[in-house]
Amino acid sequence: MSAHLTEQAFSTLPLHEDLLNGLRDAGFEFCTPIQAQALPVLLSGQDVAGQAQTGTGKTIAFLLATFQRLLTEKPAENWDGKQPRALILAPTRELAIQIAKDAILLNSHAKLRIVVAHGGKDYDKQRDNIVAGVDILIGTPGRLLDYQKQHVFNLRQIQAVVLDEADRMFDLGFIKDVRYFMRRIPKPEARLGMLFSATLSYKVTELAYEHMNNPEKVQVEPEKVMGDRIEESVYYPANEEKIPLLLAIIARLKPARGIVFVNTKNVADRVWGFLEGNGHKSALLSGDVPQKKRESLLKHFQDGDFPFLVATDVAARGLHIPEVSHVFNYDLPQDAEDYVHRIGRTARAGASGVAVSFACEDYAFSLPDIEQYIKHKLPVTATSDENLIEPLPAKKSERRPVQHRKKHGDGDKRKRSHQPRHKPATSKKVEKVS
Repeated sequence: MSAHLTEQAFSTLPLHEDLLNGLRDAGFEFCTPIQAQALPVLLSGQDVAGQAQTGTGKTIAFLLATFQRLLTEKPAENWDGKQPRALILAPTRELAIQIAKDAILLNSHAKLRIVVAHGGKDYDKQRDNIVAGVDILIGTPGRLLDYQKQHVFNLRQIQAVVLDEADRMFDLGFIKDVRYFMRRIPKPEARLGMLFSATLSYKVTELAYEHMNNPEKVQVEPEKVMGDRIEESVYYPANEEKIPLLLAIIARLKPARGIVFVNTKNVADRVWGFLEGNGHKSALLSGDVPQKKRESLLKHFQDGDFPFLVATDVAARGLHIPEVSHVFNYDLPQDAEDYVHRIGRTARAGASGVAVSFACEDYAFSLPDIEQYIKHKLPVTATSDENLIEPLPAKKSERRPVQHRKKHGDGDKRKRSHQPRHKPATSKKVEKVS
């Protein structure tokens, strides 16, 4: 049995026969820890507030509970056959799409009507899909709020509600929209409520107890934020060393599939340009990439057409990308929780992974907060230990020209009161690429 699975078999749970058949068709036999803890509680009719990272199987847990509710409980007598009976809210369109894919996977026998709605494209098509009739409505708060205020659907028949990645809802400013929905669905005692979050912070817990029916808290190793299967390290490069250092580490580690995280769109363009210019085929994903292109880029990356994905934090959550071997924090995130979400792209579903971070002149001040949050120090590797590679010219992005700056080439220099606590190491030598 895989190390990330428990001995709890789905077949031993009181699941509807259509769900057991769907699980069997999808190849699911044993529960992950979050599924083993949450499902017995949810199947007994009790609300759950769960702490779990993406990649732990929480999506399957709340989908099974949602399906079970709709398959075993009749809709209200005044249901018109078209209004949604379950509402699943996700903070990003990528996560909404992934939840819908997992729902469709489980739906092979249940034959429930699943509709996903999110910003970026297909406005009329998504609206028409809802109007045609829906059992489980999955979507992002903004798009769903738009439709709801136009009376495309109503919330009076909701029998199960899910808030996925609730902490991210706060981060992205969706919490007012979330509260709007929660105040318009049936009262907590009249439906099943599920909330999942990477962290059960005070504000997330407060949200749970305000809008749920005395939820039971379910946590997977809450005292340990990071997994044992991720090999972490941190370098202290000067700003002008970051590209040469990244190329050197890539040359040494030879990642099969890697994500390079940056903090700004300009830096994303720059890093993508140097990777492409130095023979490393890459996809570029940031907030201003049109939805259709985003989906195409992600598919190419998932299919292995691009070994590297350069991304801002828009890609840090909700993306199910299998077999990511390496994560590079080219820029340290300024929010400690984002560090966990970023490196959580690797070592998914029991696999191992490598996470390399650069504590540069602009972002080294974030490191103490990150280490305090993850409850351990990151092992330090000296920049001088790497044979830095002098990069070939960067390829220009189709969206905007690559910015060349002598010293601080990684975006605008930020004014800040914090200064790096560590003196950046100097490089030992620079090897030119022939």
